[in-house]
Amino acid sequence: MDHFLQTSAWADVQRSLGRRVHEQSGPGWSFLAIEEKNPAGKVIYAPYGPVADSVEAFDAATAALMALAKEERAVFVRMEPVSAGFSASDAGPLLRARGLQPAPANQQPELSWIVDLEGDFKDVLAGMKPTNRNLYRNIHKKGVTFRASQDPADISVLLHFLHLTAARNGFKPQSDEYLTSVAQSLLPAGAGTLFIAELEGEPIAAAFAYDSSDTRVYAHAALDDTHRKLSAGIPLLVTLMADAKDKGLKHVDLWGVAPEDKPDHKWAGFTAFKKSFGGREVSYPGTWDLPVNKLRYGAYQLARKVRDRLR
Repeated sequence: MDHFLQTSAWADVQRSLGRRVHEQSGPGWSFLAIEEKNPAGKVIYAPYGPVADSVEAFDAATAALMALAKEERAVFVRMEPVSAGFSASDAGPLLRARGLQPAPANQQPELSWIVDLEGDFKDVLAGMKPTNRNLYRNIHKKGVTFRASQDPADISVLLHFLHLTAARNGFKPQSDEYLTSVAQSLLPAGAGTLFIAELEGEPIAAAFAYDSSDTRVYAHAALDDTHRKLSAGIPLLVTLMADAKDKGLKHVDLWGVAPEDKPDHKWAGFTAFKKSFGGREVSYPGTWDLPVNKLRYGAYQLARKVRDRLR
């Protein structure tokens, strides 16, 4: 899978947000890395990267990241090698042997849920719960229609529903400024699409998807609770999948899910929703740090542990 966070489109998004981005490549490897700040100082962060086709290529990418970090006077490199020539089950010993250590927390999901689009779309539908299939096939009878948009102005529809959902469920969504910048960067470039469900012409749900060369990421979604009984979010997501299939994409990434052995996980409800569309779980190595300035990185880790104990 081609992970969106390692694409030039995501680099453009980061630059539009005023962040400094580094892109490098060599034989069998590449990375997109973003300069970030944290209490330790400057960090070189490769989200879901680097990308490599072998362990040897991964070592070359890591060396390039280290050289970049030293040049930029970063305290450490942070990476998530989800496609780097080794499996998640082998990652721990391999990464530790190269001086990496687990980050205090994962920045991107360690588990994701993937729906494969190979074969006929009726096969994709067959893998879903019957309720999902039936809603997709019959919701038009209730006056609900769906449209795809690449007009950045339509992000206001999603933002409105996100505000309603946040107020209802007591969570803090990403800022309007952030999502507006993402929309302004991705939608005109064709690297993102807004999907909007409408009831007799009035929006009732919206979803924002990002595309790489072979995968569509289901990134943000929200709906109008006054029409919850219509369950428009389900056929909206199936429409998003069907459109991805029509565009020749091979996978839809429904993003993070909760571990099966943690039924009380904060993502448990979202996870049940995502799994109702069929698919498979994918495990990633998680987020790892490679210290460059070992003294400052050690002090940073110690300060975190002291803070956590005081809490």
